[in-house]
Amino acid sequence: MPDLPREIRDIAELPQKLTQSFTHRMEELEDSRRLGTPVAATRRFFEIEGFDLSGLLALELFTTVIPLMLLGFGWASHFSSQLSFGDTLIRQLELTGAAAEQVRNLCGSGSSLRSTWTVFGLGSFLIWGIPMSSQVAKTFGRAFRRERYPFWGEAWRGAVWFCLFLVTQALTVKISVGHPGTFWDVVANILGLLPSFILWSVTPAILVRDDFHSFSRSSWPYLMWCGLAGVVLDTVGVRMLIRFLIPALLHGWVDFGPIGVAMALMTFCTVVAALWVVTACVSAVLWEHRTPTDVVMGKPAE
Repeated sequence: MPDLPREIRDIAELPQKLTQSFTHRMEELEDSRRLGTPVAATRRFFEIEGFDLSGLLALELFTTVIPLMLLGFGWASHFSSQLSFGDTLIRQLELTGAAAEQVRNLCGSGSSLRSTWTVFGLGSFLIWGIPMSSQVAKTFGRAFRRERYPFWGEAWRGAVWFCLFLVTQALTVKISVGHPGTFWDVVANILGLLPSFILWSVTPAILVRDDFHSFSRSSWPYLMWCGLAGVVLDTVGVRMLIRFLIPALLHGWVDFGPIGVAMALMTFCTVVAALWVVTACVSAVLWEHRTPTDVVMGKPAE
């Protein structure tokens, strides 16, 4: 009997492949649930090569988010020659001495950013944010053990996520109080966590490929575990880093001059990137552990 055409063989083997895929995913889910959340998240971090992802993401943060923060400050200060982003950092971080002077000299004044505030200048940084969000999508896809979207699908989803990220950061800065002194300041800081909670709750639904309809409307409440992980690890963790890590690095590297400030910022971006990767891993594990099995497994896309 002659061999069947390859297309017919592939169709005939499709049910067996789907069964094997379902069985493999179920085994992975059961293995994950047998472990505690910290252990499972740690294993997931090394499984997805978290350190490599953190390094790449740190570079994207350093070349995208930091410049946009400076441009945003320049616009908010009306590009004043009397105001400097460095002075804001000095007050927030309570820097003194040589470290404060280096930060002030490195950042310059708001007026120095006016020439960059153009469609081309601002647009270039915004477009560069899409590769950053693509890296975030890669991280979350690996953490949730899903395939990535095709290039254009990931690009437009990444653009949506990056815009949401920028809005989240702006709202957080607008709502939060740097040094709370009253009860209402504490309330404002708690409310300032809400935008980040929403961002990290919807991040898997935006960036992670959902071939099994696991992120359908009925399963969205379970994604709040992802928001909780994001708030604790990213938002609260980053605030602690800003308060304690950056001043320590700046004072430790004061002898390096302005390059010491750049080294401190790059180190800060690396730690933040690592926190984002950990957030993806903890989000995936919490979602798998707390969500009903039929929701996690879903059903294959038709």
